[in-house]
Amino acid sequence: MPTIRTVCAHDCPDMCSLLAQVEDGHITKIQGDPDQPFTAGFACGKVTRDMDLVYSPERLTTPLRRTGPKGSGQFELITWDDALDEIVARWKDIFAASGPLAVLGYAYSAHQGLMNRGLTNGLFHALGTSRLLGGTVCDSCAEAAWDATVGPIGGADPESVTESDLIIGWGSDLHATNVHLWAKIEQVRRQGVPLVVIDPRRTRSAAAADWYLPIRIGTDSALALGVMHILVRDGLADRAYLADHTLGFEQVERDILPRFSPDRVAEITGLPAADVERLAAMYGAARTPFIRIGFGMSRFTHGGQNLRTVALLPGVTGAYGRYGGGAMLATAASFDLNYNAVRKPSGPAATRTINHLKLGEALLDATDPPIRALFIAANNPAVTNPNTAKIRAGLAREDLFTVVHDPFMTATARFADIVLPATTYLETEDFYRSYGTYYMQYGQRVVAPVGQAWSNLRLTQTLAARMGLTDPVFSMSQPEILKELFRDAGLAVDPATLLDGTPVSIATKTGQRFRTPSGRLEFYSQALADQGLPPLPDWQPDPADATAYPLRLLTTPGYFQSHTAFSGVAFLREREGVPFAVLHPTDAATRGLSDGQVVRLANDRGQVSLRLRVRDEVQPGVVLVPGQRPDEEAEAGTVNMLCADGYTDMGAGATYQSTWLEVTAA
Repeated sequence: MPTIRTVCAHDCPDMCSLLAQVEDGHITKIQGDPDQPFTAGFACGKVTRDMDLVYSPERLTTPLRRTGPKGSGQFELITWDDALDEIVARWKDIFAASGPLAVLGYAYSAHQGLMNRGLTNGLFHALGTSRLLGGTVCDSCAEAAWDATVGPIGGADPESVTESDLIIGWGSDLHATNVHLWAKIEQVRRQGVPLVVIDPRRTRSAAAADWYLPIRIGTDSALALGVMHILVRDGLADRAYLADHTLGFEQVERDILPRFSPDRVAEITGLPAADVERLAAMYGAARTPFIRIGFGMSRFTHGGQNLRTVALLPGVTGAYGRYGGGAMLATAASFDLNYNAVRKPSGPAATRTINHLKLGEALLDATDPPIRALFIAANNPAVTNPNTAKIRAGLAREDLFTVVHDPFMTATARFADIVLPATTYLETEDFYRSYGTYYMQYGQRVVAPVGQAWSNLRLTQTLAARMGLTDPVFSMSQPEILKELFRDAGLAVDPATLLDGTPVSIATKTGQRFRTPSGRLEFYSQALADQGLPPLPDWQPDPADATAYPLRLLTTPGYFQSHTAFSGVAFLREREGVPFAVLHPTDAATRGLSDGQVVRLANDRGQVSLRLRVRDEVQPGVVLVPGQRPDEEAEAGTVNMLCADGYTDMGAGATYQSTWLEVTAA
């Protein structure tokens, strides 16, 4: 029975190396690769079921053309030639009548392969169409905050936790989103290293931690400043490191920290002042404290300032200067590859840009020209975007020619004019670089595509040829494209050595380097000042109006349905259970609600109906909704219908956690 080494392409920081067993052309087992040091021979409970994803009876296996109203899911079977003929003819007509800006196409995060994702975006770049500013629904705020503070470079190596003497999971549910780091942490905990979890929700990680701090949503920067206040007060700041490797701390010490005494921080965060003191004492006593920062803390109005302040904390004690210390948000920025060879093979340097979180608004309101054609691969914005009612209204336009390339009939695909069957990652080959470790790896195709499914890469290259593009990358094989990714890149690796699928790490056992304009950790950011933003870390209350709606929404990944890419696996849907909302017992009692009841979550943007769980895993005043689940799995609606499409303070990101609502009996 042959065993094929490949790579998990789901949107996850771990990027597991996998071994797939194949018998008679059929996957029989998926397991972790023991030769990958970080993922260490095991895969999460979701990925071990990915053969069910490949062979799901819900898979699309042939191209489809819409026959009923948009959103109705009424389609007829067509051939690939018919589908391609219609797509190309419509695009060329639109180009001739309205110009390329009337077309918007993109691939997003459901396939993390640098070729299957990158080349699709390269197609539309070369065509000169409108371009999607991707990532604003997810990570653009966090990345902008990190870049303004540390620079566009990866954070601490997660494998360095073996050298850490204190570990803090700050806004990061490692059980749900970083399970292999959790395994590493468990190893060092057995040696006496404590784990502290700071999170608005008592997650599984929090419940298993040595100490859990249930912080209020959006107050992380206040806690970090309170810890800094105490470190300075108690003589625990590393003055030599601050002088040699940071910029602007003296201004923070003079102008900001005096306002964040333990008592004031307690008022802001909801944590006892004694716990703020204890956390600061633990952090100041540690030589190599490691902070795993989660993206979620950036998804509210002041999210950039929130995350930026936490990222500054290791600079106060010099922890950034020692392997095993520091902070990690992501690692992708350290992979100096020639991405433009795939993503930008040709085309104008600048054109109209559409913010991902404003996709619905663009479909409804863009002019000069309006968007007349939309292509979507590896994304499901009708569920995952904020203000999904606006997205769906845009998708419902009869004059919008929409093509969706996906393995399943998603909520978005139901609005398409043409739906094309896509392969899963196990039916493709590609090259991957992690965003949560320093590993990169080439992944082989495990089995032939199911039915008539095509990979993103095959579809992109076919459309490029039919649209008359002659860029060499649109006719290259994957090994040839891999060579281009490494051409004139900053990584001294021979791409030919990667084709056997061996995982390769670019990590160095050193302290944190900084790529800010000053080359230092920037407590004072001139780049932020130039944007009219506060250049120093601070905390501000969320401007959202809680008078009309008293409950604040907290959204988190589900343990078995972390995003809609897993919706096609019935086993995982059953493990996760029906979509639900969680209220604290006090809030439930006040509203006369009971566990298991169907409830309505509502605000001015809409309403959804979910099953209620009454638990003390959240604080009073918060309603928790885990996962982004399609409508058909819930009683009614999907949670992002309630979320506004406003901007964060940095990175023009989404503000999911700045959502206020009420919960009543359905």
